Amino acid sequence: MGDMIKGNEAIAEAAVRAGARLYAGYPITPSTEIMEYLSWRMPEIGGTFVQAESELAGINMVVGGAACGVRSFTASSGPGMSLKQEGITQLYDEELAAVVINVVRYGNGIGTLHTAQCDYLRETRGGGNGDYRTIVLCPESIQEAVDLTGLAFDLAEKYRTVATLMTEGALGQMMEPCELPEFKEVKRQPWGFDGKYSYKKVGIFDRDSMKEAVLLNEKHDLIKANEQRWEDGDIEDADYVFVAYGLPGRSTKGAVEQLKAQGHKVGFIRPIIAWPFPENAFAKVNPNVKGFITVEANATGQLVDDVALTVKKSMKSDIPVYCLPYVYGIPAMKAIQEDFVKIAAGEIKEVY
Repeated sequence: MGDMIKGNEAIAEAAVRAGARLYAGYPITPSTEIMEYLSWRMPEIGGTFVQAESELAGINMVVGGAACGVRSFTASSGPGMSLKQEGITQLYDEELAAVVINVVRYGNGIGTLHTAQCDYLRETRGGGNGDYRTIVLCPESIQEAVDLTGLAFDLAEKYRTVATLMTEGALGQMMEPCELPEFKEVKRQPWGFDGKYSYKKVGIFDRDSMKEAVLLNEKHDLIKANEQRWEDGDIEDADYVFVAYGLPGRSTKGAVEQLKAQGHKVGFIRPIIAWPFPENAFAKVNPNVKGFITVEANATGQLVDDVALTVKKSMKSDIPVYCLPYVYGIPAMKAIQEDFVKIAAGEIKEVY
């Protein structure tokens, strides 16, 4: 068992050990500890740390670092992430590898400081302009956040795209035992600027044949085929299957164990990568399942859309899909159990 460490600091150290050598960003609660930690840690290992004058400046500095083939990243929350969207879509368009960390907080506008999952649709759909997706990784613990940070950099370079670590305010602020990885020696990407040659973009826009659009879809299909990741339990004979990610996914797993002890036939699917959505997980589900239930930390229900689309696509039957949105915070296992009883009794109606 490793030492106790704060979530944001663990993520920052994991990025350093994964070979990241440029961080540029602007402080915002509840992600600021990532930046504070890197303000002294990056110079210590020969990297570059920049506190930019704004979120827009920070993400565009990451564009520059990524164009040079250097492992580069930024972090933010809520409205800060909204401001970074143009830079993120530019990274994607130029096929530059970069990592963006979103320590999600709740609310519209300038939002609040409450931990939440209200950014799901933006992160999984591509929040900026254009046709694109970023790979979205969703940890349930500090250890998993550390593991997924290294994976995020690897996947970003593998596909020359943007990888988003979509964590939550509570995970960034809490402390848990964690084993940090060994340092990884990473070389600058051969396609980056080196003072002699400009970097080579993979996609070539052609107004007649639309080659870039073809390549874009081929890349997305390849990512979908290779990078679906999830955890599941007891779904082969379940009457109801819960679907949840992140910290609510952690609570849901506990609620499922308690419901099973009470005699209920329930199981769970926990997406570890939210895009591409783990459609393959649903192939194992009991074909006679009575319903799917999402557990979410937002007000409107967002994950429920992907579950309903996947059920329609993979199971091809009219199976009810329910949503338990707990607005913000981490839903308690007791609340999940009580609401499940209401669903089973017909007191909560399906969304789809």
